[in-house]
Amino acid sequence: MTIALLAECPKHMEYGPCGGVELDGSCEVSPARCMFLDLPTVRWHGIERSVEPGAADPVLEPVASAGAMRMRALLATRPVVVADFPARALDAASIAECAGILSGRVDAVLAGDAGAARLQFPPSYRAHLIQSAGLPVWAGVNCRDRNRVALEGELAGLAHVAVAGVHCVTGDHTDTGSRPDAAPVFDLDSTETAALARAAGHLVSVGESPATPPVERRPARLLEKMRAGAEVCFVNHAGGSAPVAEFIDAVQQLGTAQQLGTAMIFIACVPIVIDHESAALLRTFTTLVLPEGYLDRILAARDPFTEGISAAVELGREMLQIHGVRGINLSGGTGPGREAWFSEALARISDELGTS
Repeated sequence: MTIALLAECPKHMEYGPCGGVELDGSCEVSPARCMFLDLPTVRWHGIERSVEPGAADPVLEPVASAGAMRMRALLATRPVVVADFPARALDAASIAECAGILSGRVDAVLAGDAGAARLQFPPSYRAHLIQSAGLPVWAGVNCRDRNRVALEGELAGLAHVAVAGVHCVTGDHTDTGSRPDAAPVFDLDSTETAALARAAGHLVSVGESPATPPVERRPARLLEKMRAGAEVCFVNHAGGSAPVAEFIDAVQQLGTAQQLGTAMIFIACVPIVIDHESAALLRTFTTLVLPEGYLDRILAARDPFTEGISAAVELGREMLQIHGVRGINLSGGTGPGREAWFSEALARISDELGTS
């Protein structure tokens, strides 16, 4: 893709579109139509590197990290539960408290980007803090805040602390969220970062949004991420189990197993709402599509906490019946001061699902 075309995208993406395309086709930070909607799906052709042969920063041969091997073995045995990690971003005590609640009750926590708190501990240090409590981390890495050298350093650090997986996202633009004063980087995008993460020895996941334009080309885009090195796809909220099943079937119809020698593992996102604060946070997700009546059922209940747990368990069980789904992601968060309470809800949902 030409430099001119890359410059048209606010995130400088090469393998677009991202998950930030609005339902009307506009960009998340611009009223303009996403440029990738009018282009064919970009095929994976590798990352260009300017490092001369024999120079510093050699690209090492992939060696699977201990955390990746453990999670691959677990995924081959049974479905997993991965919970979003709700602790306060720069509060080590909150991190320890939430990790203590979730340890032994979920298989891993997805600790990544948080639009409401852009300033966070670096991924490898945050993973170290969480895993010190005995809780495996599926570490989120975004391309908004770091160039490729910084990303490679974080990926090396995450391999050293043996995280369970690395979730590669392009990331929201800095014009959204709490720090519009920060310059956006976007040296790479999620597909390119997936390749770097795989080279660093990680179990690599990416996200895909079945309900986000261009809906009909989302399966093909996921296939290119798989070619780059992704093994797991977190399927974003798409309106319930039926749309998720349709999306996964469309991916499988592309022949991923035959073309690439393996099959994509899918983890379906389940929205967690237990109060008005968690509902408000969920509504900030780009192009959020929930099952019909899902929020109303919970928020109208006499006890939204209990009703929210029941609704998540029901939807989680539906998701786990879909062919190709090997786990669910308990997705969401809540307001300041309620992090431990939200962690307990996540733990109870996992307990009731009983996948372990």
